[in-house]
Amino acid sequence: MNPVIAIVGRPNVGKSTFFNKVAGRKIAITEDRPGVTRDRITADCEWRGKPFTLIDTGGIELKSEDVMWKQIALQAQLAVETADVILFFTDAREGVNPSDYDVADLLRRSKKPVVLVVNKLDDYSPDKLFEFYALGLGEPYGVSAEHSRGIGDVLDQAVAFFPKGETEEDGSLKIAVVGKPNAGKSSLVNRLLGEDRSIVTEIAGTTRDAIDTRFVRGGKAYTIIDTAGIRRKRSVTDDVEYYSVLRAFDAIRRADVVLLVVDATQGITEQDVKIAGMVHEEGKPSVIVMNKWDLVEKDTHTIEKFESGLREDLKFMDYFKSVYISAKTGQRADKALALAAEAYAHASFRVPTGELNDLLIDAVRVSEPPSYLGKRLKLYYAAQVSVCPPLFALQVNDETLLHFSYARYLENVIRGAYDFSGTPIRIRVRSKKEKE
Repeated sequence: MNPVIAIVGRPNVGKSTFFNKVAGRKIAITEDRPGVTRDRITADCEWRGKPFTLIDTGGIELKSEDVMWKQIALQAQLAVETADVILFFTDAREGVNPSDYDVADLLRRSKKPVVLVVNKLDDYSPDKLFEFYALGLGEPYGVSAEHSRGIGDVLDQAVAFFPKGETEEDGSLKIAVVGKPNAGKSSLVNRLLGEDRSIVTEIAGTTRDAIDTRFVRGGKAYTIIDTAGIRRKRSVTDDVEYYSVLRAFDAIRRADVVLLVVDATQGITEQDVKIAGMVHEEGKPSVIVMNKWDLVEKDTHTIEKFESGLREDLKFMDYFKSVYISAKTGQRADKALALAAEAYAHASFRVPTGELNDLLIDAVRVSEPPSYLGKRLKLYYAAQVSVCPPLFALQVNDETLLHFSYARYLENVIRGAYDFSGTPIRIRVRSKKEKE
């Protein structure tokens, strides 16, 4: 999971200006008046090779009775609860403000690492920093976000607080369980673990954060990650839920393989397809888990009808694996785990270079690429350069001549020769100038 850095402070201290500088583009709206940033805004960033998610928040006025300011303060407090590191912004021009003490007290109670940032220090003078020690949050870092001064020092200190990721290299297979709210994700997790590790209720959205649990089955170690239900964007109105969805996205990114749980009584929905698309774009092997199968009225052709519907809705990832289970009764639940391991094994497979070149050269002979403006694609060399997902690099005469449909043909040839079911594969082309 990417560590999370939250930027907090009272209104109009330059939080959004700093956010835009680090994000590298103007995402937050910045104006010289308080209250402009009302909602939580996030961006995926990187500093010195360390990725993180940066959250900008509205200004905190804890003692205000105004409804808008109370809502902004609530969102900021939720960001603090979510964050791994907090950047507490103050204003060098105004000095320490009574509201700064209120925010400092809130941050101390959070027991999270805090970097104290004194912004708008356009003419650097150590004397201007001394009074900020009174906030009791350690050494203040003087910056000018507007002029990009001191930002690197703040980020250096922030990333030094990042968690070390103790389970990231523990050798277990990391499986993220994702899907819409109330699809039965936590029930499946509990069934696989054999214990009530996650709270299960009939109320959608019970799971608020990604929960990691390591277990061993059949001599193999797994880390299963139960996540919050992912709603449609327009349905995410609750602030706590917003951060839960953010954690679910991060869980997909750090997982080795994903179980997408679908409520079989509803069938695959537009939102399920969107979640599958995100898993596909992240290059993760996956299994479509049709849950609550015990509640579906069945005949001899029911599974065939469901599979036909999946093939239609998931045309972009026709490599999918599927399993029909009941997390409640345990029917075929273990098969979901076995298919996850199988999909990951396929994503980790390497095709020998010699075999790959023979395969693709024969494929080009069988079906030549279409010509364009009198030129035709020529394939010189192919190699698999990475796994998870499998990435195949092709050296050709002109990369612009590789049409999407022909790239799809080559992908199908590879899939026909090797079992890459359950995982996306990528094809990348590079041009090589022909000798005259």
